[in-house]
Amino acid sequence: MPRKSFTAKGAVAIGPYSHAVQTGNLLYLSGQTPIDPKTGKLVEGDIGAQTKQCFENLFNVLAAADLTPDHVIKVNVFLTNMQDFSEMNAVYQQQFTEPYPSRTTIGVAELPLGAKVEIEMIAEIEKQ
Repeated sequence: MPRKSFTAKGAVAIGPYSHAVQTGNLLYLSGQTPIDPKTGKLVEGDIGAQTKQCFENLFNVLAAADLTPDHVIKVNVFLTNMQDFSEMNAVYQQQFTEPYPSRTTIGVAELPLGAKVEIEMIAEIEKQ
């Protein structure tokens, strides 16, 4: 089956990948780092600012597929410093309403471009 991909104007790809790919009624969103799409550079600031930018980028991808954060069923968060968990979590909580999507948070040694956080998601598309 051919891949159906989505590209968002407000998200940046730094490699040969799609912003999101649909299979069946699932949309797999590629990980987004905190790149400001206006400048093409990482957002300056703490983990809170970087986390917020990741979500802005991801929500732009969702919008390109005519979806909202309410369609998200799974989130994976990658942090280069697990000491940043609480601050990331505070921003995360503001992005969704209950019941929250399932989530995994993983500590990693390094992320592209020196980012402190990268976030990927899976969303469900309502059957037509």
